[in-house]
Amino acid sequence: MRDATPNGTKAALYDAFAASGKALASGKRLELLDLLAQGERTVDALAKAAGLNLTTASAHLQTLKQAGFVATRREGVRIHYRLAGDDVAQLFALLRKVADRHQAAVPLARDAYLGEDGAAEVTHEELLARVEADNVAVLDVRPLEEYLAGHIPGAVCIPIAELTDRIGELPMDTEVVVYCRGEYCALAYDAVRLLTDHGRRAVRLNDGMLEWRLADLPVHTGAAA
Repeated sequence: MRDATPNGTKAALYDAFAASGKALASGKRLELLDLLAQGERTVDALAKAAGLNLTTASAHLQTLKQAGFVATRREGVRIHYRLAGDDVAQLFALLRKVADRHQAAVPLARDAYLGEDGAAEVTHEELLARVEADNVAVLDVRPLEEYLAGHIPGAVCIPIAELTDRIGELPMDTEVVVYCRGEYCALAYDAVRLLTDHGRRAVRLNDGMLEWRLADLPVHTGAAA
């Protein structure tokens, strides 16, 4: 029987599969993948964004690298990390969806984290149609470096921390569609609540930049034209 052969047993194969699962068995490592799905970052930037010290962030990133989920490049003394491929982003997005569907704790945690803003949501198709018709303002509330790494065409970048002071840059008489990193990103929820409190009409994209990229929709890089 094949399982009994001395070379390359089924157990060894499944243990190799399991190594990937073990690399994902950390909330902070998943958070780092979420950040890297927005674009390449240095260890320092990742540590700051994830609320980790450098030593802990580096250890998590090494685990992800050993599993083949991230790749690196060196620029002087700085190490830049990126996802090893779109398939890693797809795996991450699918893991969240499956967990949301099958683990009772996930929807509860999701709702407690995101809160309720009462806002309507629009799909990719609806947003594209409205951009084409030029009857919507698209607002990206992620940090500037994430916007520069890739954003929805026509989107204006106002990071959530600056939105109160810069709300006047948005048109008064146009509905605003807000998006951030992905379906489980709280930045868009916070932005809709803030805009609504200031009397603006705001809705959310029903997911975010991660899902937009995975849908192979147009992405612009750099500053807006």
